[in-house]
Amino acid sequence: MTEQRVLRLTAGLVARVTREVADAGPQAGIAQFTEAGYDAFLDELLADRPEGPVQVFSYGSLIWKPVFEPARTLRATAPGWQRRFCMMVRRFRGTPERPGLMMQIDRGGDCEGVIQEVRQDRTWEDLSVLWRREMTNKPPSNLPRWIDVETDSGMRKALTLTANPASPLYVGTMTLDATAEILSAACGHWGSGADYLRQTVLSLEANGIHDPYLWDLQEKVAELIEKRG
Repeated sequence: MTEQRVLRLTAGLVARVTREVADAGPQAGIAQFTEAGYDAFLDELLADRPEGPVQVFSYGSLIWKPVFEPARTLRATAPGWQRRFCMMVRRFRGTPERPGLMMQIDRGGDCEGVIQEVRQDRTWEDLSVLWRREMTNKPPSNLPRWIDVETDSGMRKALTLTANPASPLYVGTMTLDATAEILSAACGHWGSGADYLRQTVLSLEANGIHDPYLWDLQEKVAELIEKRG
């Protein structure tokens, strides 16, 4: 992160939001993936895989909390996609009483991120772990798909997790103020929305990626936490 760019959402402010929260468990009325369901869904997606090692386009927590050791990483841009907190969660980083928001990529704009290349001898094992961390409900709120990404060596196909408008948890576009209001207070057994935002901004900046949307959002979240004392 450059010297001129100082994150307002400090660890101290995040600590004000953090609290011990019991896992609320699966949400009633929403179907969950079974072990067999995960495997069948992964089989279906890999049936259409491009040639060569699988490339995973990562744009958020997979950068600062990866689920596998990549064979290599490189910078990439996903044209036509943008980061957005557009998934409502009542578990993980929120509760039924105070839901939170999780970040995804949704249609519009461009998104800078990194490609994490899966080792060919561990494709099934590594993606199986990814499936189980990122997907719980059916239909999946994080919808895996192959997208076009641009790298220094040209365009390539990459696997990524996208917003799913068919999911009951999808909230679409929210104003920055409304998003900040939720993230400044929500916390679940995985931690707070404020912590997720801070970790993501820090990891992106460390990789030379500056996202104006997230930067403005962390300013507003910090301001709200400060005002509450």
